[in-house]
Amino acid sequence: MATPAPPRWDRKMQQRLARGEEAALGELYDRYASLVHSLAHRVLDDDDAADQVTREVFGYIWENPDAYEPKHGSLRSWIASLTQRHAVHRLRQSENRGRSTPSEVEARVREANTAARADFIVTSMPTPLRDALELAYRERLDYRAAAADLGVSEDEARRRLRLGLQLLSTAMEPAEQHEQAFDRPFDPRGQRGSQRGSR
Repeated sequence: MATPAPPRWDRKMQQRLARGEEAALGELYDRYASLVHSLAHRVLDDDDAADQVTREVFGYIWENPDAYEPKHGSLRSWIASLTQRHAVHRLRQSENRGRSTPSEVEARVREANTAARADFIVTSMPTPLRDALELAYRERLDYRAAAADLGVSEDEARRRLRLGLQLLSTAMEPAEQHEQAFDRPFDPRGQRGSQRGSR
């Protein structure tokens, strides 16, 4: 699981990518490929499709390093939203080729968006909060047992669980609050890849 990178690392990575450093793309892939693949798989429920989205995402980043704007958030968050757009675009394509109605397709997209947001929130939250949630919900421990396992007071365990749940609840907020980041239609023809080819 990739740990969040500091803002300075994000800016330097973008600058290296803009200079066309292949080593920078390799480092970025090593740090975020598992995140991209897991988010894509959460949407598409298909390993091959998730592999394809992973290739598309890193290909897009390589061709369009200037598309990331640090003032709007971390590189990790941008990559997650980029992955989501690619995966949802592919999901809509595959669903539309089947026998699903438009409303069924959009319901599936909303469900996938919520699940992927929840996954991203859990993997991005501070480790103490994530550990408390995992003990409570995966191990089925109450806050007293979680406190003992974590080596903290019961009040601290309750606080961590409460904060973790508050963060996780944002995945269930109205779609309008997330559509800009997670549900914009992705148009692969909109890439500015020709710029990279001339470097």
